[in-house]
Amino acid sequence: MTTRVAVPYEQSGRRNQKARTREALVAAARELLATGITPTVEEAAASAAVSRTTAYRYFPNQRALVVAAHPEIDRASLLPDDPPEDPEERLALVVAETTRIVLDWEAQLRASLRLSLEPGEEPTGPVLRRGRVIGWLEDALAPLATTHPRLDRRGLAIAIRAATGIEAFVWMVDVAGLTREEAASTMQWTARALLRSALRDGGPEARSAT
Repeated sequence: MTTRVAVPYEQSGRRNQKARTREALVAAARELLATGITPTVEEAAASAAVSRTTAYRYFPNQRALVVAAHPEIDRASLLPDDPPEDPEERLALVVAETTRIVLDWEAQLRASLRLSLEPGEEPTGPVLRRGRVIGWLEDALAPLATTHPRLDRRGLAIAIRAATGIEAFVWMVDVAGLTREEAASTMQWTARALLRSALRDGGPEARSAT
């Protein structure tokens, strides 16, 4: 007896057309998010001129749709091709870029954060656990491996991420009442301050056997 393996809808037949339909739904979701609406599958379908039945074949629920609208930036590094050697300069470049991402994709990032906090979901659901920013920050701090070998660069990167991500941005804007520009400036200042403190005081030491 032959076992039939189920093929995901998007991977079966007319794949190019299905890819375009999916892109249209994601683009519609992003446009709605930019206006302050967290779209349902039906709303995205209407905006993209796609039938509701078809839309649900791609996204079975609102969470799946919003997750797909989350920005995907497939870059191993945010540094230029010929980056500086100074860790502070490198960090400034990376944090400036991650801050730009927060500003440009604020609506989508807020929606992902909101979904990650829904009852029944993991507190830091899969969208916000991909660790891309931590990797970019570790890349910025790479020269410290030579100059400060005992410094826990990953621990420092995590501390900087905690103070410069969408979560910190939302708190500064919504609770502290800063403008978006002031919040962005504060995040960049905080990143520099954390690095300087780690260089001065030692910061988190690398976990190693003694």
